[in-house]
Amino acid sequence: MKQSYVYIIKCSDGSYYTGVSSNLSSRLYKHNFGFYPDCYTFNKRPLELVFYCEFTDINIAIEKEKQIKKWSKIKKEALINGEFESLINLAKKRFHK
Repeated sequence: MKQSYVYIIKCSDGSYYTGVSSNLSSRLYKHNFGFYPDCYTFNKRPLELVFYCEFTDINIAIEKEKQIKKWSKIKKEALINGEFESLINLAKKRFHK
């Protein structure tokens, strides 16, 4: 089975970019060398890979990428730092006034 990867890149401005790819090294190379001028990361280089995980099913990888993209910066940093027990408590909560 072909591997797929969900990855998080830290941008030079401190923001994070989350993506999915079946060839992680090629995708990182393209991000770092500005292969995609319309990409979020183009003007935020240099970039640093701070997290990735492997999947054997691309559909699950895409689902997880979409999920992580909705997370707050704090929750993404907990994932990056391996603080898995904190993730549930960092869910976005909406409070009505």
